[in-house]
Amino acid sequence: MSSSTKTSVSALLARGGSLVLPGVHDALSAKLAVEAGFEALFVSGFGLSASLLGEPDFGFLGAAEVLDAARRIATAVPSTPVIVDIDTGYGNAFHAERTVDGLIRAGAAGCFLEDQAWPKRCGHMEQKRVVDVEEYLPKLRAAVATRAGAAFHITARTDARAMLGLPEAIRRAELYAEAGADAIFVEAPQSLEEMQAIRDALPAEVVLVANMVEAGKTPLRSAEALAASGFRIALWPVTGLLAASKAMRDAFGALRRDGTSEAVSGQLLAFGEINQVTGLPTRYEREKAWVRG
Repeated sequence: MSSSTKTSVSALLARGGSLVLPGVHDALSAKLAVEAGFEALFVSGFGLSASLLGEPDFGFLGAAEVLDAARRIATAVPSTPVIVDIDTGYGNAFHAERTVDGLIRAGAAGCFLEDQAWPKRCGHMEQKRVVDVEEYLPKLRAAVATRAGAAFHITARTDARAMLGLPEAIRRAELYAEAGADAIFVEAPQSLEEMQAIRDALPAEVVLVANMVEAGKTPLRSAEALAASGFRIALWPVTGLLAASKAMRDAFGALRRDGTSEAVSGQLLAFGEINQVTGLPTRYEREKAWVRG
């Protein structure tokens, strides 16, 4: 299913309230998130780097790897909008153009495009760098132009808060909104007061993103509280990854220690349950129909 035949991100936002995006990093985590009832998903660059490479979010991923992951995830959940973290666009405006075109062809419903210098790093890590506005804006404009009539939602992200201060981050946010971004993401404000200052500085119609990273730089708040304070997109990018990693560490530790998985049996998804998630019963039915002719 192409992005044009899914419920668009803009349509979901038009209903009011906040849109909660869980971070996913592969097709299985995407299916589990949809099973939980989420209406849209976010493909986390942090999650992809950790799961694909076992590396920190330090710009090790390239466009081809991200596009491949996006295609697999969008194919696994064809009715659910998938928004993809494309870091800096992997180069200049031409590279951003090609990346956005690839995402649309892959069935993605949107992207996040940031103003960090390459190689980028996670927004809650130290020693980030940002490019000049004059270098970023052509990439954003190229992304907006590339989607043409597609229902493709573009979030412009600035990481300027950490290096250049909140006033500069807000200035960039205003410029990015004027350039046609559908949503604005000021990464890593460090207090509730800073979050409120961001909301107060931008027109009410500008959709704002809040990034909830456990033990990150921004205060954790509920989706309801974020919506009440004017943040329409609430992102939890690594919750699933952290939960899965903790569960695997515990299970592998018990297996190595005891020589059996009995100590963690109550924490495991049943074999039948994982087969339900991956669609085995449907495959069996289709197989029977083919055999019967």
